[in-house]
Amino acid sequence: MKEPSESHYLLIARELGIEPKKVRAAASLLADGATVPFIARYRKELTGSLDEVALAAVRDRLSELRALDSRREAIIRSLTEQGVLTEELSATVNGARTLPELEDIYLPYRPKRRTRATMAREKGLEPLADVLFRQESGTDPQVEARAFVNPEKGVENVEDAMAGARDIISERIAEDAEVRAVLRALFEKESQLKSEVYTGAEEDAATYRDYFDWQEKAAAAPGHRILAMFRGNREALLKVSVRPPQDHALAVLTGMVFQGEGPCAEQVMTAAEDGYKRLLAPSLENEMKAALKERADDEAIAVFARNLRELLMAPPLGGRRVLAIDPGYRTGCKVVCLDAQGALLHHDVVYPTASSEKKIEEAGRTLKALVKRFGIEAVAIGNGTASRETERFVRGLKLDAAVIVVNESGASVYSASEAARREFPDHDVTVRGAVSIGRRLMDPLAELVKIDPKSIGVGQYQHDVDQAKLKRKLDDVVESCVNAVGVEVNTASPELLTYVSGLGPVLATNIVAYRDTNGPFARRNDLKQVPRLGAKAFELSAGFLRIRGGSHPLDASAVHPERYTLVERMARDLSCSLEDLIRSRPLRERIDLKRYAGDSVGMPTLKDIMSELDKPGRDPRETFEEFSFAEGVTGMDDLEPGMELPGIVTNVTNFGAFVDIGVHQDGLVHISQLADRFVKDPHRVVGVGRQVRVRVLEVDRARKRISLSMKKLAAKK
Repeated sequence: MKEPSESHYLLIARELGIEPKKVRAAASLLADGATVPFIARYRKELTGSLDEVALAAVRDRLSELRALDSRREAIIRSLTEQGVLTEELSATVNGARTLPELEDIYLPYRPKRRTRATMAREKGLEPLADVLFRQESGTDPQVEARAFVNPEKGVENVEDAMAGARDIISERIAEDAEVRAVLRALFEKESQLKSEVYTGAEEDAATYRDYFDWQEKAAAAPGHRILAMFRGNREALLKVSVRPPQDHALAVLTGMVFQGEGPCAEQVMTAAEDGYKRLLAPSLENEMKAALKERADDEAIAVFARNLRELLMAPPLGGRRVLAIDPGYRTGCKVVCLDAQGALLHHDVVYPTASSEKKIEEAGRTLKALVKRFGIEAVAIGNGTASRETERFVRGLKLDAAVIVVNESGASVYSASEAARREFPDHDVTVRGAVSIGRRLMDPLAELVKIDPKSIGVGQYQHDVDQAKLKRKLDDVVESCVNAVGVEVNTASPELLTYVSGLGPVLATNIVAYRDTNGPFARRNDLKQVPRLGAKAFELSAGFLRIRGGSHPLDASAVHPERYTLVERMARDLSCSLEDLIRSRPLRERIDLKRYAGDSVGMPTLKDIMSELDKPGRDPRETFEEFSFAEGVTGMDDLEPGMELPGIVTNVTNFGAFVDIGVHQDGLVHISQLADRFVKDPHRVVGVGRQVRVRVLEVDRARKRISLSMKKLAAKK
């Protein structure tokens, strides 16, 4: 694959509004193997402080342009092999700037199955098509066609000859790059997105009732509606079309090919109409559907990514001893006790919701004893089945520990995973699931990275979107969050280390294996002893790995080892130790940063270093706040319109936010109910994991739907 050209850098710079030299620098660093988090954090001078969003956009656009170039090369090879590549055609191919434009140029030369036009050419009718297409007023098609009647070739009469010629003209028009470009623009601007239920499918399609007879301008259709209709179409329940008004499209087309009046022009008009209905419209409609799907995918993926980031960056409880409960009725509640590092100390089963008074009393005694025995500081209760009943029971025990309900989405996925089996080979899925609930309270990020983000349930239509694109985006989000927070190398799981810049699964596994064999790392430089962790991997990862209590005071910070000598120089210039420099703000305030700026270190990096010295290894996540649902409201039967309740946002979509109010069924705050003002983007009002207050508008118990409002409550928490 060729290296990106200067034209690529200029194109990306123009599209993203970034200076070309910044694009060039970012592309060079990416080509050298640097990761987006590393470049954004430690190479600001080279890129002009481009953030992760801009860097990822440069990376992705470069990938798209490489794919375009790859397709261009394949087309040129094909045209060369066919012996049709002229200088003019080569210039046209090389001048194409988009994939549709490129494919339009190649379309007439693309090897294709036998078409009506192909068969007409085989019958020798192309010269007749040429005569008709010239549309000369003095030419009689009937007369011209008689010369092509040849029963041996399957041309029985004049009408057969003219029909074959029209087929050739139809295909010629449908494959004309200029025609396609004009009609494509019309489709993009004027198409109507229509859906209707297939006759007889009304009962099976009840989920799609809103789209039984729906029509809107395709260009303005929101992504969630597009995906809903397309899913219904894929399930053979809805008929979906995306076309402009046919009369308008035909008028535009005939205006392009009509060159005069007379019998030949009439034949061309007939061919053009046939070509539009049979070839052009279906082809451009498929393109439009693909484009709408891509736009809807991008919207849905963006929503998922924002929700995932908010969930991963949720405030951690931190290193406290936790008793975690995975609630249940018949099988009881699985209980685990974890130390401050999340290690499993004990597990048990209690029955606080049993019908037996004896079992209920025994559950209380057991929990009180466990809290005392292990010095428990917080109780984490999963929000699944029997959650509210278990919460009420635990709160009634008046334990000397905070009681917090935890979103357990994905815990069952983790408990059955290879990672869980590897960590707890002697325990069943119920124990693993309870451990995951407890650890999720202690550090959501460290626990959630162990499962596929798609299992967390914070997206919309995530199973309908481009799965490869979704994975890339979610991996970016996880990598960004992990590196923003930093990772304690002596306690991190292989799954968490995998997302550290420059590592990956193999090096993450090697780090843990080395740690298990040789004990905790005393300093960052010891990482160089890990098998296969070379200079490049160390450069990319070291700044994001923390060693608290290590032999070098900067190892607990985000200051990169490559800048240690610089900070040590600052300390020497002040005649103090590194420890004194970190502890004393008055000392740091005496530093003149301009003295330390140079070719490789500019003010952005120097300011980052000073920020780190102020709060070494600071956690960017917010401080944890306790939350509890309303007492006495545990099921939908307890809800009445007008109630004001506390809740936790569990998912944000383009049409509103879903809120857990503790009744085992999330309610929907429609976008129109999020605030007293107009809201275009729900994410500007709420975020996943946010504590909110809502008012119940409507309860549909039959359909298990709860309508909520945050109006007049938007400022409350």
